[in-house]
Order: sequence, then C-alpha cells, then structure tokens
Amino acid sequence: MPRSAPSRAHGASSKGGKPHAIRIIGGDWKRTPLPVLDLDGLRPTPDRVRETLFNWLGQRLDGLRCLDLFAGSGALGFEAASRGAARVVMVERNARAAGQLRANQERLSARTIEIAEADGLRLAASLAPGSFDVVFLDPPFDGDLLGKALTLTVPLVSADGFLYVEAGEALELDCNETLAGWEIVRQGKAGAVHFHLLQRENKE
Repeated sequence: MPRSAPSRAHGASSKGGKPHAIRIIGGDWKRTPLPVLDLDGLRPTPDRVRETLFNWLGQRLDGLRCLDLFAGSGALGFEAASRGAARVVMVERNARAAGQLRANQERLSARTIEIAEADGLRLAASLAPGSFDVVFLDPPFDGDLLGKALTLTVPLVSADGFLYVEAGEALELDCNETLAGWEIVRQGKAGAVHFHLLQRENKE
C-alpha cells in the first residue's frame, strides 16, 4: 500500500513537531492520556464531541465490531476499545502516525485493536459486507474522500449498525444517493466540525 499523508493530517510535514496528548474520556482506560504526534492538520476528535458521540451510542460498546477508517490520532478507536468493543480496526496510511498508534496500543495492552498501515479506501474495498457494527468516518475536510468513503463503507455496516461521520459541513441526505435509506438519528456542531450519527431507516 502506498504511504502518504496521515488520514486526518492531509499534507503533514514528515518532520512533525512536539508530541501532545489526548485523553480517553470513558470506559476501562478512562482519563488515560495517550501521546499524539503534532503533525500539520491532525485534528483529533474533540473531547466534547467524543463525549456526545458515546452518549448517543449508549456509553458501552460491549461486543461490537468497529472500524475507524481514517484513524489519525486514534481518538475514536481507542475510545471505542476502552468502552468494551470486541474488535476495533484502525486504519492509518501515514507511517509515523501508524507507529504512534501501535505504541499506544502496546502501552494499553489493547488486544481488541488491530492497526492497519494502509490506504483506507483500498482496505475498505476489500472488507466483507456487514462486518462492522459501528463505522467511524473522519476524513480530511479539504478533499473528496468523504464521498468515496461513504460509497465503500455503507455496505460494511451491519443491519442495525451505526455510521458516524465528521465533515466540514452538514450532511444533506436528500441529494446523496449513497445514503438513500439512511437517516441522521443525531447530529451536532462544534466549531467548524459537523458530526452525525446515522442508521438505516426502520421500514416496519
């Protein structure tokens, strides 16, 4: 797989800067700080947004299978694993960022986490339909990755599963054929970030 900029740090410098940290909000590793590389454009999902998201999901994710397709700092994936997810696949195409994810995984002895240093879109295309209960999508805002990622990941979500999307603007389902049959069950905005939790419409 080709290596390029980190998923949430499009155009990041290979030099990087001083490391900083994110803090896991809830679950088994609550309040645990995790180092994050200071790469240009890397934007971990803010604490307030993560807290809101996992309130929506019900705090615990026991037994669920999760995919974080643009892992970046790993904020979403580590939070999911902390809350009991049975499997968390975190995909990061940048070698340095992926190395930091592996270091944090080792620090936590996180056996339910799988880290793939790969291009997210290519990896998603190889995965089996319905293989995840929660899919997290937080691609760079300055490209067209979201549309491509939605096309590839919508089939991966189990029948009753959830799709979480962060974007630079609010999702418009009426003009998005990929999301036909889906509904936004919760949404919010924090600064420039629009975040959405989607689920398939109940046809009953």
